[in-house]
Amino acid sequence: MISFDRKNIDQETLIRLYKELLKPRMIEEKMLFLLRQGKISKWFSGIGQEAISVGIGCALEKEEYILPLHRNLGIFTSRGIPLHRLFSQFQGKPSGFTKGRDRSFHFGSKEHHIVGMISHLGPQMAVADGIALAEKLSRSRRATLVFTGDGGTSEGDFHEALNLASVWDLPVIFLVENNGYGLSTPLEEQFRIKSFKEKGPAYAIETHTIDGNNILEVYTKIRELAEYVRRESRPVLIEAITFRMRGHEEASGTKYIPEELFAAWAKKDPVENFERYLLDEGMITIHEIEDIKEKIKNSIEEAWSYTDNEKEPVADSSIEEEDMYAPYVHMKIRPRTTLSSEKRFIDAISDGLRLGMEKFPRLIQMGQDIAEYGGVFKVTEGLVERFSKERIRNTPLCESAIIGAGLGLAVKDYKSVIEMQFADFVTSGFNQVVNNLAKSHYRWEQKADVVIRMPTGAGTSGGPFHSQSTEAWFFHTPGLKIVYPSNPYDAKGLLLAAIEDPNPVLYFEHKALYRSISAEIPDDYYTVPIGEALVVEEGDDLTIVAYGNAVWWAKEAVKKEAASADIIDLRSLLPWDKETVLKSVLKTGRVLVINEDTLTGSISAEIAAWISENAFEHLDAPVMRVGSLDTAVPFAKALEDNFLPIRRIQDKLKELQYY
Repeated sequence: MISFDRKNIDQETLIRLYKELLKPRMIEEKMLFLLRQGKISKWFSGIGQEAISVGIGCALEKEEYILPLHRNLGIFTSRGIPLHRLFSQFQGKPSGFTKGRDRSFHFGSKEHHIVGMISHLGPQMAVADGIALAEKLSRSRRATLVFTGDGGTSEGDFHEALNLASVWDLPVIFLVENNGYGLSTPLEEQFRIKSFKEKGPAYAIETHTIDGNNILEVYTKIRELAEYVRRESRPVLIEAITFRMRGHEEASGTKYIPEELFAAWAKKDPVENFERYLLDEGMITIHEIEDIKEKIKNSIEEAWSYTDNEKEPVADSSIEEEDMYAPYVHMKIRPRTTLSSEKRFIDAISDGLRLGMEKFPRLIQMGQDIAEYGGVFKVTEGLVERFSKERIRNTPLCESAIIGAGLGLAVKDYKSVIEMQFADFVTSGFNQVVNNLAKSHYRWEQKADVVIRMPTGAGTSGGPFHSQSTEAWFFHTPGLKIVYPSNPYDAKGLLLAAIEDPNPVLYFEHKALYRSISAEIPDDYYTVPIGEALVVEEGDDLTIVAYGNAVWWAKEAVKKEAASADIIDLRSLLPWDKETVLKSVLKTGRVLVINEDTLTGSISAEIAAWISENAFEHLDAPVMRVGSLDTAVPFAKALEDNFLPIRRIQDKLKELQYY
């Protein structure tokens, strides 16, 4: 039995809470019936846990974002999402929120201020940090609430998100839904703590434990803590104790759970207990309950009828590919004046960042040591004095949290530029890049307006973990854009184009070029369109396709060999300029593709394959490639020089010329 404390809640609110509590239970009962009939394929049940979602959904303001999981149906229903759209989402029908592209609660709705989960446990917590940061920057005095399960707290994302929220004083509520099991793994096999109240103090975060089956306790405590979060702009951690009365999902069953636990928790059923309380207190009658249930049942049946009769989505490859990216037509921006100055590669990047910050007041930069220290390469030096620490933000060592926060900022229509201290370190945030940023627009039309700066490349004796070429890891991921400038003019223009673009852009900047090259470039704001290659030298005998530092190697090799070659600087890798490459290949008939990355599986392989497929009859020789050795990047200079393809380019050039 549950003991309810009404406090000062009026009767109208109590009845509303009951209706909202009943709705997800009745929807679940309908879904389970349909599952047995074979009309739906999968279901994650939240029966027994409804009080948490409903209490939160009713306690927070409608404009405050909630980031739920797949057992939080009550969040969606209490926020007033039309049931027919919800059911169509479950069924993969066109009027669902993802057009059939994702399932269950893997979606968001800006209209309803909800951001759904992805299947990887934990990333949504960093997204909540980003939303909360946007609320803080805009002085909105709103809270953000994000769910995680007890199992999800073992993920590094939990630590990173809580630590970041604490360090930045973010108005976010972390809600741990503790139902006793991570799928089948009991608590004692997940962690040694007895309560999550032991974890909060480690982050200097106020922590509370509540009865997750008591709708009034959830509702009143969330209202109280949300007010604290709004007022103090501080995070809180809440542990809601509950129990999952069905399997992780229906197919998994519950054989691993002792029967006595079901018997004990059945007595704490949140719906039955609250209904009994309202009856005992004389606030509702049996007749009124029957009337409420009948109305909910009718709304469910009507919505299901709509979904059941809705046609399946019709596949259109062009639409599918287009929807990977937020709609955007780049209008090339030219300098307003003829003013120019000599700038090194690093200065061009810094200048681009400064001009981007001036043009976009809602642009935030984040990264380790980027404020007063200016970043490890001093790219951001001086920016904090000009734009303040609110906009030039030092971060803890937490790549996943910062990238996720970038997506959260985008949800609130902010832009962000994130610096990876070294491109190698992006591995710690890989999931956020390839699964959250890259797929958000395709899934639910949420733009990921994020630029990630990637100091990259070898030639600086950085060794295996500070010198890798990582661009090929992301080249395979639809939804991302990748740029890789080779000179100061493009470095500035491509960076500003990336900032303008509402899609996620990885901006690779070669460390060896920072202070080794310079050029006279415009002082004004200008852009270089993403996806346009540049023919930097023209010739008749062969085509060399390269990017980044490899462009300079190609120039040197052609000079030494006295070859007549088109040298194409790709500049953009995703998308890459097929038209410019093809035009040159048709002219020369011989192609060499160069990249600094290790050869196997590199971007040069895709380019070579595309040329062979689309221009085979025009080739006078096989498409040839040069790349670094298929080893890790070594530290000692002699070994690194051998690793890099510089010496081998000359030999390959000769082989191609005389084939």
